[in-house]
Amino acid sequence: MLDKIALVLTIIGGLNWGSIGLFRFDIVAWMFGGQTAIISRVVYALVGLAAIWCISLLFREEAVARTDHK
Repeated sequence: MLDKIALVLTIIGGLNWGSIGLFRFDIVAWMFGGQTAIISRVVYALVGLAAIWCISLLFREEAVARTDHK
């Protein structure tokens, strides 16, 4: 479950960075009252922590990701 939450947050962060790169529009800042608003900073921090968590997905054993069908 934590992996899925981390992936969703990382996707949100990626879409936000894409909109910044393509359109110079920060969706998170727009939704929550600017880049320095507390809630925006919390969202940015959560996305960053999720990205760090997703790094662990790269180094997990394949058997952990696969379900065992008998």
